[in-house]
Amino acid sequence: MASVGIIANPAAGKDIRRIVAQGRFVPNNEKINILKRVLAGLDAVGVESVLFMPDSGMLGRGALDGSNFKFETEFIDIPVFHAEEDSTRAAAHMRDRGVGCVITLGGDGTNRAVAKDLAEVPILPISTGTNNVFPSMIEGTVAGMAAGLLSQGVVDVQVAATRSSKLELKLNGDVKDIALVDLAVSYERFVGARAIWDMSTLHEVFLCRAEPSSIGLSAIGAQLKPISLGDGGGVRIEFGDGDGSVLAPVAPGMVLPVKIKSWQALNAGDSAIVTLRPSTIALDGERTLSLKPSDSASVTLSSDGPLVVDVNKTLRAAAELGHLRD
Repeated sequence: MASVGIIANPAAGKDIRRIVAQGRFVPNNEKINILKRVLAGLDAVGVESVLFMPDSGMLGRGALDGSNFKFETEFIDIPVFHAEEDSTRAAAHMRDRGVGCVITLGGDGTNRAVAKDLAEVPILPISTGTNNVFPSMIEGTVAGMAAGLLSQGVVDVQVAATRSSKLELKLNGDVKDIALVDLAVSYERFVGARAIWDMSTLHEVFLCRAEPSSIGLSAIGAQLKPISLGDGGGVRIEFGDGDGSVLAPVAPGMVLPVKIKSWQALNAGDSAIVTLRPSTIALDGERTLSLKPSDSASVTLSSDGPLVVDVNKTLRAAAELGHLRD
């Protein structure tokens, strides 16, 4: 049975950057509208089953309200704590159930949580968050069609998806977490409001995506070494006086000069020690954990990140196969 998983984060697009910058606010009603279009695309291409992550915003149920889709629906039975771990557990459950693709609604942080336990299941990330380097602004209808065609095997995953890189954080010898775009080391001692927006609090950043058209830390790295999905490689930047500065959009509506002390290119497999302690580690734009003076931490660039669906390539391949012709 061709099935697709949907993980929609009701909290995405609602953090402190709506106050300190001009970050867009994505209300739940808009997320429901996007999901309705996604479901219409899935239904049109013949998907048989859709699995939803239960969420506090009732996004999935709102999208199904009054609908008459042909596919079976299920809200998976997992503990819900209204935290990012919900997305990780949902992804693992959907992986074990054999879904052919997982569609996400969220930002970089949402997709990081999903990618932790997705293994080889392709992810189709739709942007509804603040930091949107990993997900894209995609029309929900065509996203649903692409995910459906991939899950049915109409288009091969090697054609439809590109392997992403990732950054692995090791803490005291064990892999503690990952980042899909950026891992920053902050002078701040506490996680606090989580979101990174004040560049003066940062000591250094590691990047595996550095897109010139992005917002946030990725945009800083892009002025030194642009890195797109599938390029491989990364960059490490230490902030401060020394090697000039770059002008970058560090947050929505905030374009600032950022002082660069030093930087270096990274290759897959390269590791570096985090020397600043105590400090906090921010993963994909959000402070996540604190380092104590006694902790040892390192960052490794891995080429074994999640498979990311390219909607245009998928639909083009289906068109060339004549799959949607009568």
